[in-house]
Amino acid sequence: MALDRIETLTALVDQGVVPVFYHPDPAVCVQVIQACANGGAKCVEFTNRGDFAAEVFLEVAQHFSKVDSSVILGAGSVIDGPTAALYLANGAKFMVSPILSLEVGRICNRRMIPYMPGCGTVTEISDAHELGCDIVKLFPGGSVGGPEFVKAVLGPLPWTKAMPTGGVEPNEASLRPWFEAGIVACGMGSGLITKQLLAAGDYAGLEARVRETVQLIKKIKAG
Repeated sequence: MALDRIETLTALVDQGVVPVFYHPDPAVCVQVIQACANGGAKCVEFTNRGDFAAEVFLEVAQHFSKVDSSVILGAGSVIDGPTAALYLANGAKFMVSPILSLEVGRICNRRMIPYMPGCGTVTEISDAHELGCDIVKLFPGGSVGGPEFVKAVLGPLPWTKAMPTGGVEPNEASLRPWFEAGIVACGMGSGLITKQLLAAGDYAGLEARVRETVQLIKKIKAG
């Protein structure tokens, strides 16, 4: 399914949480990503971390292009231009980095693909805006200052759309301060897709956990 930048960003902000996941087995990836999509989080970040991760991503992306084209699969932990180009060629619909990379930003902008760079200072956030990034990833979210950092940034840069990853858990005590501070979405890895659920192959349980998190975020935003 061909998506434009605005459609991808709108879907991401609407679901409020981006599951962050990697597994070396494409079959497990398919099950996990489908469970997330069924639970209301169709934008999923596949992290570029294991050996031959790009090949795994390609197989998974090809599966969803045929079986469920509503899934919006992005690539995470991308830190250089060649890697970004590879994932774009393999079907990535958005790109996420732990750092702010000028070359990744240029490649994504050329293709009109959302790029969410990792930022930890006001200067990095401003540089990301200058690069054309609609959403900035606050990383690591719990270490750069948490919700108070978001509030401080939105004073001089009120147009900032932030997505913390790290330091955000799927419960109201964690989520409410972040969203009330002004974030538009958050990334979650093992706190959402737990080792216990994976070990048990409990994809129905994962779907329910994702659905509960998405609905909780909607409630917090509405309040």
